[in-house]
Amino acid sequence: MQVGMVGLGRMGANMARRLIRGGHEIVGYASDPAGVKAIASEGATGTTALDDFVLALRPPRVAWVMVPAGAATEQVVTDLAKRMAPGDTIVDGGNSFYKDDVRRMKMLRVKQIHYVDVGTSGGVWGLERGYCLMIGGERDVVARLEPIFKTLAPGSGSIPRTPGRETMGGTAEQGYYHCGPSGAGHFVKMIHNGIEYGLMQAYAEGLDILKNANGKALEPDLRYELSLPDITEVWRRGSVVSSWLLDLTAQALAENPTLSNYTGVVADSGEGRWTVMAAVEEGVPADVLSASLYARFRSRQDHTFAEKVLSAMRQKFGGHVEQPAG
Repeated sequence: MQVGMVGLGRMGANMARRLIRGGHEIVGYASDPAGVKAIASEGATGTTALDDFVLALRPPRVAWVMVPAGAATEQVVTDLAKRMAPGDTIVDGGNSFYKDDVRRMKMLRVKQIHYVDVGTSGGVWGLERGYCLMIGGERDVVARLEPIFKTLAPGSGSIPRTPGRETMGGTAEQGYYHCGPSGAGHFVKMIHNGIEYGLMQAYAEGLDILKNANGKALEPDLRYELSLPDITEVWRRGSVVSSWLLDLTAQALAENPTLSNYTGVVADSGEGRWTVMAAVEEGVPADVLSASLYARFRSRQDHTFAEKVLSAMRQKFGGHVEQPAG
């Protein structure tokens, strides 16, 4: 299937590569000639002008947008809408606010252009592992794009089937799922990221307690010199708290047990805030998710070992670089 990829950064380029490996025809667009040249060398058609990008796509066109959420995505969707035709589809695979999806869908519907929102999880590891895809949009349009989703998703792999799902069917076991109409995909991804904040904060705080178990304020007989690299490693093996986030944390600690290469300044990319806002709108208590968001705010003022653990996890799963404090 022919797919246009707008944005060839960390995520966009690797998604384009995975699609190429899966036999799809890729037209790539980016303003950076180096990124275009790199993907073109791997079999894609590279463009640095949006007009050329749209002309290279065969109707009904599919343009998958992988640029930062907010103003950048808004500009790209608007620019594409001016160039695309009825029956074409714009896919937003970034981390857009779900209410923006609904607004964009209505704007594009007037032009008879379809809009699909895809919450995408997988980070810098997605090229090899595959991407978890949470999809929102019209059912028939989503069905037409299924070959793309199937290639990007990890598939069932070696994960055992959940007991009770034997007769349930659907695509969730393959790593992609049509969550509902426009906005539903990004809404589910938003909550996914809110949960991610909470999980990361729990690991970070627990490891901070372990690190300080030798504090002078403790009785001498109750002080412990603990090896965090070894503890996170043993937790990876048979523990109920094992997870991919723990795997990445163990890797970071094995590389540098003090995490001195991190300051502990922890960014938030929007989804955590939106999750808390949704909780308020729904009247749903979200104590842990709210506290984990506020902990990130605090990290920009003073830094604990817990914040360094959070920074390490973010760098390992998504290649996120710490932002300067202040």
